[in-house]
Amino acid sequence: MIQFGFVAGIVLPIALVIIFRFVPPPINYLMIDRAAHGRGLDYQWRSLASISPNMVNAAIAAEDGRFCEHHGFDFEAIEKAMDRNARGGRLRGGSTISQQTAKNVFLWPGRGWDRWVRKGAEAYFTVLIETVWGKRRIMEVYLNVAEMGPGVYGTEAASQKYFHKPAKSLTPYDASRIAAILPNPIRYKAVGGGPYVQRRSQAIGGNAVTVRSEALSGCVIKKKKR
Repeated sequence: MIQFGFVAGIVLPIALVIIFRFVPPPINYLMIDRAAHGRGLDYQWRSLASISPNMVNAAIAAEDGRFCEHHGFDFEAIEKAMDRNARGGRLRGGSTISQQTAKNVFLWPGRGWDRWVRKGAEAYFTVLIETVWGKRRIMEVYLNVAEMGPGVYGTEAASQKYFHKPAKSLTPYDASRIAAILPNPIRYKAVGGGPYVQRRSQAIGGNAVTVRSEALSGCVIKKKKR
C-alpha cells in the first residue's frame, strides 16, 4: 500500500510532467466534463512559434503580470487578493499562469469537499512544471489548454472561432479581446460582448503595451537578432 501511494503520489506526477515537457497534453478532465454537458470540444494544439506574441503579452497583462519574475507563486498577488476579498465585493483570485496551467492539465474540476486536496496537488504540480518545463513551455501549454469559450480550448481554436484567422495572425486588439474573457469564458464573449469585456479588453491592451515595452514577457518571447 505504501509503495502504491509513493508511485501514485510522487513517481507518476513526475513522469507525466516529464512526458508533457515534450508531448502535447491530451484532453483533460475539464474538457471531458464540459463536453459531457453538451458544450462541445475544440482543442487545436499549436507550438508557441505558431501563436502571435501579442497573445503572450495579453495573457501576461491579464492574468499574471509577474509571470517572468516569480517561481510559480506570486505571494504579493495572493496577499492583495485576500485583502480585497476580505473587504467584500467581487471575489478575486491570486493564481498565476503556472498554477492555472498545472490545474488545467493535471487536475479535475470541482469546488466541493476535495478543495484542499486539489489545492495541495496544484501546488505540487506547479513546482514540478516550473522546475521541469520552464517558462516558455508553461506559457505554450497554457495558451493551448486554457478555456477560451464554451467548448473552445487554446488560442488557435479561439482565434478561428472569434476572428476566423490562425493564432499566429492575432493582432493586439484580437489578443486583448480573448484575454478579457479568461476569468469566465462561459459567461463572457470575446466578440459582441457587453461593456465589461470592452472595458477589460481596453485595459488589457494598454497593459500589454507595458508588458512588451518593459520586456515583462522576456522569459517567453525571444528577442530577434539584429
